[in-house]
Amino acid sequence: MRFSVSGRDPRTEARAGQIETDHGPIETPVFMPVGTLGSVKAVDSRTLLEDVRAQIVLGNAYHLYLRPGTELIEQAGGLHRLMAWPGPMLTDSGGYQVFSLGSHRTLSEEGVAFRSHLDGSSHFLTPESAVDIQRSIGADIMMVLDECPAADVSREYARASHEMTLRWAARCKKRFEETEPLYEHRQALFPIVQGTVFPDIRQESARRLVDMDFPGYAIGGLSVGEPDHEMYVMVEVVNDILPADKPRYLMGVGTPENLLENIARGVDMFDCVMPTRNGRNGMLFTTEGIVNIRNLKWRADFSPLDSGLDGYVSRTFSKAYVRHLFMANEILGLHIASVQNLSLYTWLMRKARATILDGSFFSWKKEIAPPISRRL
Repeated sequence: MRFSVSGRDPRTEARAGQIETDHGPIETPVFMPVGTLGSVKAVDSRTLLEDVRAQIVLGNAYHLYLRPGTELIEQAGGLHRLMAWPGPMLTDSGGYQVFSLGSHRTLSEEGVAFRSHLDGSSHFLTPESAVDIQRSIGADIMMVLDECPAADVSREYARASHEMTLRWAARCKKRFEETEPLYEHRQALFPIVQGTVFPDIRQESARRLVDMDFPGYAIGGLSVGEPDHEMYVMVEVVNDILPADKPRYLMGVGTPENLLENIARGVDMFDCVMPTRNGRNGMLFTTEGIVNIRNLKWRADFSPLDSGLDGYVSRTFSKAYVRHLFMANEILGLHIASVQNLSLYTWLMRKARATILDGSFFSWKKEIAPPISRRL
């Protein structure tokens, strides 16, 4: 995996770059649709490519390990082939999902014992097995196993957690270097900077991970309940330390406004379930604002979902029709809403990149942030 910076915004830390993978290039900034179980919910691979114009998708090692299981994925020749996705792919190690199980998991230095949320069966996830699972999946970019503590933990807990995450990162790197890809493409491994909202712990985490020399770096443990301004401060603290010649990935973030603010702080990669999850619940993100499509005001509105986008779904279907689909519990409504929201997110990334390259990002961000954030 190679990363190069094509341009920088003169008034912020925003940059436009390109990540080279064996499944093709990724132009940054980039938003990655979340395909937790090898499926971006309600959206097929062709639609992702042609209408959403997604460059890379994300899968989750925890969920894919439980079902369909690594044996079946290997039989298929990797997740790319199983889900018919020709482009780059990133997988989260599953650490966040395991730690969200609460009383159903037990943490130790060796790893995490947990019970499946599906059938209660017992499993044990270690840094080494997290790498092995992601080798089986075949993602172009793999993540180390980390602990993602809650935003309100004590300083003592945050420090102990970050120290263990660093040790786990070293173990993941060792396992990665001892093993080979199972399929005909190379893989890269990213670590995850932790430290909740304590700047000094975040700084130490970033410095020590940089010393380990990874090809890219993720920032985790944000957008988990802390105010937005604290997230932005932590991103600034970390990006002051992370190498300028390697990609920076902010995990699990967020609203369109969050993306713009973090691009301005030097982040290159994002993922979040918000566009598809909110879409399935009737919340549509558009270039004009946020639409609750179930509201009565849209009942006879025959204007396109979003005339500011040029995608098939955005221009073809009216608000009245999509509202009808939701009120009638028609599955097609979930598909249309998901595609609309993902299209808005990927459009936002393309526009950000274009304005970074022509030097107008700062003024464009000020202009676009209010309309895309307002409720219609």
